[in-house]
This record gives sequence, C-alpha cells and structure tokens, in this order.
Amino acid sequence: MTTTPDRPSTAPAARPPAVDQATWQAARDELLVREKAHTREGDAIAAARRRLPVVEVDANTPVVGPDGPVPFLSLFEGREELLVYQHMWHDGAPHQGQCEGCTVTAWHLRDAVYLEARGVSFAILTTGPWDEVAPFLAFMGYHQPWYSVRDAAPPVGGDMGYVSCFLREGDRVFLTYSTTGRGTEAASSSFALLDMTVRGRGEAWQDVPDGWPEGRGPCWYWRADADGNPTWGPTGRPAPQWTRPGAGPVETLGRTGHH
Repeated sequence: MTTTPDRPSTAPAARPPAVDQATWQAARDELLVREKAHTREGDAIAAARRRLPVVEVDANTPVVGPDGPVPFLSLFEGREELLVYQHMWHDGAPHQGQCEGCTVTAWHLRDAVYLEARGVSFAILTTGPWDEVAPFLAFMGYHQPWYSVRDAAPPVGGDMGYVSCFLREGDRVFLTYSTTGRGTEAASSSFALLDMTVRGRGEAWQDVPDGWPEGRGPCWYWRADADGNPTWGPTGRPAPQWTRPGAGPVETLGRTGHH
C-alpha cells in the first residue's frame, strides 16, 4: 500500500497574519518596549522584596528526613540562606493521587546546583508522614532533600503549596519571604517558556485572538492518561509519573485506589 503524508481535512487552526520580516521586526520592537518595562518593574519588586521585614522562627523545630528527626537549622547545610518548596500531601493516596501542581514544581527543581553556588540551600517540605513520603520519592526518582514537617508549626509546617525563603544568622533563623498560587510559577520554567509560544499554555483563562483554538481548563496538562492525553479522570496521573519505573497499568489509577 502506498502511503502519503496526512493532510488536514479541515481549515488550519487560527494564527496571526503572515507578514514580511521588516513588518514583523517593527511589531517585535514595539512589544520589546513593554517587555523591558515589565522587566524593570520586576526588578523593582525584587528590590522591595529584599527590604521586607523578617520573622524569627524556631531553628530547632524538628523535621523528619531519611535519617530521622533533625533540627530545621540543619537544612541550611552551613549556607546562609535556605529556599524551600512546601509540597501538599494527601494522606493514604497512591503515588498518582498526590498533588498535580506540586508534582510539576518538584519535577522542575530536581537540581539546585546554581542555588547552592550562590549560597542558597534547597529542600522540599511536606506534611506527609515519612513512611508514605519515602516510597513516593523512590518511585519518582527524586534526589532533592525532602523532609516531613507534619508536626511543625508555621511557617515551617502548616499550609503547603508555598515557596518560602529563610535567612540564617549563626544559630538563628528568619523567614524573609513566602508566596503561593501563581507566585510559585518562578520554580517551573516550563510556564515562562510556554508563555513565549504562540499558543501559550492552552488554558481557558488566556486572552487569545478571535478564532483561536478553544482553551482547556486550568492546568489541563498536569494530568495525563497512558497515551499522554490530558485528563482529570480516574485514569489520570501527574504527567512525569508515566516515565517512572513501575508506573503500572491504567486500571490501577485513581486518587484513592490501589497503592
């Protein structure tokens, strides 16, 4: 049988108009003015962030890692600063039932070498019990320092889904900054890169031209089925988990199903 390349049977998806290089460059230069203003405002916000007051926290707050309980101070590993991601946890859920958004963030933060080079240690904190957290880390192939803060008071424990920053002065520790929601997007480089593409993130909330492909629900790409199709149903799991050894057949999936 002779095969030929597939040809679309319907009109191509909407796109911006095609123009010559000079016209494109003029439009690009116009947008660059706004981008530079955005960058300068971001720098100003970062400067204000560095001037926020700080809150002292108990440096001896016990957290639980692979070697058992250790003081929070030890997470600095002798460095002056510590940045943590506070990972949500669903008690008793199988690996695929853990938080989709936190999985995205943790996957993007597998290597902190550039933070460490600037004197900033990194760790992931979670309220999950260590006996559940440890097998999840092994399944995902994570190598970052993880700690259970199940019994810790805020800001070490408490609400999760935050990026938080701490400063060490000898044996004293201070909270300097914390953010949640879209504030944590800085940890996930894929978001900024998708924002550079013509289709963007493909989410329903995006401001797009008339005739653009219909958007999906928020964060539609966080969960996928075995074929890579976005889904929130019982066959879905956070996308990175499909690459892990022992991911298991589709019929075992679900938030509270099989372990």
